[in-house]
Amino acid sequence: MKHRRWLLAGLLLALLWAAPASAQNRIIVRTTLGQAGLESLLQPLCLLQVCNVVGPLDGNLGQLFLITTSLDATTLLNLLRPLGGIVDGELDQLLSLIGGLNVVGTPPSALTDSAPADYHGTTVWHGYANQPAAVRVGVPTAQSQFSVFGTGFIVADIDTGVDPNHPALAGVLLGNGVRLPSYDFTKNQEGASELNDLSPADSSSIHSCSPSPTCQPAKVNQSSAAILDQSSAAILATNPKSAAVGHGTMVMGVIHLVAPQASLLPLKAFHSDGTGYLSDILRAIYYAVTNQANVINMSFDFKSYSPELATALNYASQKTLICGASAGNEGQNIVVYPAGLRSSVMGVASTTDSDTRSSFSNYGSAVVWVAAPGEGIVTTYPFNTYAAGWGTSFSAPFVSGTSALLHNKQSTNEAQAATAIAHAQPLPDSTLGHGRLDIVQALQSISPADFSISTNPTTATITAGQVATYTVTLTPINAFSQTIALTCGGEPPASNCTIAPPAVTLNGANPATATVTLQTTARAAAPAGFVTGPFSGASAARLGWIVAWIAGLLVWAMLCHLGLVSRPGRGLAAALGLVTFSLALYSCGGNSSSPGTPPGGPPPPASLTLSSVTLTPTTVNGGVPSTGLVTLSGAAPSGGAVVTLSSSNTSVATVPASVTVPAGASSARFPVATTAVSSQTAVTISASYGSGSQQSAVLTVTPATSAPTLTSLTVNPTSVNGGNRSTGTVTLSSPAPAGGVVVSLSSSNTSVATVPVPPSVNIPGGAASASFPVTTMTVSATTTSTITGSYAGVQQSAVLTITPQPASGPSLTSLTLNPASVTGGSSSIGTVALNAPAPAGGAGVVVSLSSSNSAGAAVPPSVTILAGATSATFTVTTVAVPTATTSTISASYNGVTLTDVLTITPVPPPGTPAGTYPLTITGTAGALSHGTSPTLVVK
Repeated sequence: MKHRRWLLAGLLLALLWAAPASAQNRIIVRTTLGQAGLESLLQPLCLLQVCNVVGPLDGNLGQLFLITTSLDATTLLNLLRPLGGIVDGELDQLLSLIGGLNVVGTPPSALTDSAPADYHGTTVWHGYANQPAAVRVGVPTAQSQFSVFGTGFIVADIDTGVDPNHPALAGVLLGNGVRLPSYDFTKNQEGASELNDLSPADSSSIHSCSPSPTCQPAKVNQSSAAILDQSSAAILATNPKSAAVGHGTMVMGVIHLVAPQASLLPLKAFHSDGTGYLSDILRAIYYAVTNQANVINMSFDFKSYSPELATALNYASQKTLICGASAGNEGQNIVVYPAGLRSSVMGVASTTDSDTRSSFSNYGSAVVWVAAPGEGIVTTYPFNTYAAGWGTSFSAPFVSGTSALLHNKQSTNEAQAATAIAHAQPLPDSTLGHGRLDIVQALQSISPADFSISTNPTTATITAGQVATYTVTLTPINAFSQTIALTCGGEPPASNCTIAPPAVTLNGANPATATVTLQTTARAAAPAGFVTGPFSGASAARLGWIVAWIAGLLVWAMLCHLGLVSRPGRGLAAALGLVTFSLALYSCGGNSSSPGTPPGGPPPPASLTLSSVTLTPTTVNGGVPSTGLVTLSGAAPSGGAVVTLSSSNTSVATVPASVTVPAGASSARFPVATTAVSSQTAVTISASYGSGSQQSAVLTVTPATSAPTLTSLTVNPTSVNGGNRSTGTVTLSSPAPAGGVVVSLSSSNTSVATVPVPPSVNIPGGAASASFPVTTMTVSATTTSTITGSYAGVQQSAVLTITPQPASGPSLTSLTLNPASVTGGSSSIGTVALNAPAPAGGAGVVVSLSSSNSAGAAVPPSVTILAGATSATFTVTTVAVPTATTSTISASYNGVTLTDVLTITPVPPPGTPAGTYPLTITGTAGALSHGTSPTLVVK
């Protein structure tokens, strides 16, 4: 190895001996060697040239380092990459905040409203606290309605730093009485004051004037297109050195506006001229994670993809940090970073006062998750004053501040925050992601006014023909005060479920109840002996004795009438007659019970026995179910055959108490549920029928395998309009081991559908699945892309269909069937829903319908969602079927097709069959629907 290193060093010396010693090129290297090992590796390579390992960029992780060198950076990087211990490397980029199409517009009136106002304990300008942009996104409403202000959470901003003495911000730059560990990565020192970049001469140029027509707002920087109020002026943009002064203070002012009690962590990675190194940004990200930040704001963008930036932000996301970034100010549909790292960052575009796209804002699904106001935003500026800014730099902190409020309401990670923030105000411009930020809707999505539903008892056991009663309790959450309609489902055949009252109105504070009554039907059965009809057991015995007494009286009367019995012997004759009939009745089986006869039903036919019980599979990992099958020697009689089930170890494997083989059938299946085990365990599953007819099978339950395999990849929805998003899900055969599992992703047609960058998704340790976004582009014709996941040599795929974006209007988002299983001859109700109301003033939206099995389940050719409505229902009519079957119901509108499956079962035999039935009691109020599932056991 040493010979190889010296050979490489010799080659490098020959190539680069003449490199100027003053050159300071920078590369970023990921290694497993640590700093000392990396320095040792560099020593023979650099020889007489300068190669300096500056230090780790990833904090205590010690895997990512910055190297400065006088050698050609690209050549040194290419020499390092093949060496042992070097994972990868890239050139350090010098980035700039300067540039873009954002320019100063008309000064907003709020910029001249300097009247003092109390804002959560701090005196600020009235125009800052009450500006139209804050009202438009719902800042005051969200704070008052949900009582969330970001208290106890930390928002980091990677920027030019902050004015630490600004009166509006000084209080929140403190954490628990101690200044937060802010840091200046450009100078490698604690504290992130952007005023440190200014010289005494710069500071002396600051002046102020009294408000007057001659003292107009002044431009203060090039990076944010900002202007100051009429009473102050700062360093003008004519000085390149100060082109970005105030950018960080302005961004933090917007975060503070949204989350006034969140702690702010300024991380200075850019100089006052707007330049900054990628390596300093990476250091800031890892620093934010180490110091328990909850949110990272990044109001900057650049066009070159950086693998290490993606790795750092993915690491932050895994540590539950929420990351937001500006979409950029080039006014183009282009990919910029970090906003383009969609799996771990929310990109934010800029909108005008009228909720249209700002002319300077970048757009498109590749970088925009949501939009927010970005023109004339009044915010804090150094030197104790305020400024107004234009640019996506001031849109992103609205989302970052909202993320702190979401954390304040409920512990939230990146994916959950993105889902919540996607509950935005829809905009006609589909290139602006999910629409314009609506903080109230975002908070409602994670903690809406809602209700809970429960039943008592959770399990009721009755005999067929009896009534089961449950009490349903509905409890308001977050002051829920709406009317809840109640429905019953899952009831067994030949039964009737009623709820009184059928609807309950909650008052927002107290629970309310309703009563569920389930009436079953007695099963028809012929008792033993000569007694026929619906009597058995004790009833048959009572009927037999009554008949015997009547018959005895008739015989006695006849003998007396014919004179065949003397007067003294008449009593004796009557007694003998009754005894005779009683004995006859007893010998014919009229007693109250008969050995081997099941209570409430006939005994099994003598010729019918239980032939076998089998399990598929016979070996499962703990937590994975198996399926049992009982088989009789012949067809089950009328009323079915009830087979009793049991498990030898219910702590490991459980089965229902019984399973019914339907009349005319010879077998029936039943579920076997298992739990996780630490060692291999054998469980005997037994089944019995009649007297002495018993069979069993052994199920082996093993510990979960340590090496899971990839079992499926799905996308939902499977068809989207171009520009919209689908969600992919990868699933393992068992939970991922500690440290998680990385599944590689790919798209067969990246021009229309892309997976996250880097192309992978992490399944955390202990989880068996994970989701990832699939971003699509607009298309002119319907096309497809195969999304593939790979792990440990196994590939799984799913096909995503991308259709042209409709000219305008809402999209079809859901199709549901209720119930999803019906008896042939009854009906189900289908519901189709849009993502926005059907256009007003027209005939509504016509959704086409179809059934894959029209002979078994018929639907109308279409259903109309009326103007202004978001949903409509239709009826699925079924016919009687001899065996269970299914039909796929499809709904199509504007290039989107959704499906749901309806199961149609045969009409059951008379009476309620024995068995265990999971009921479903559902409460529905508008778009909210919750259910509870009590159990009914029918004997």
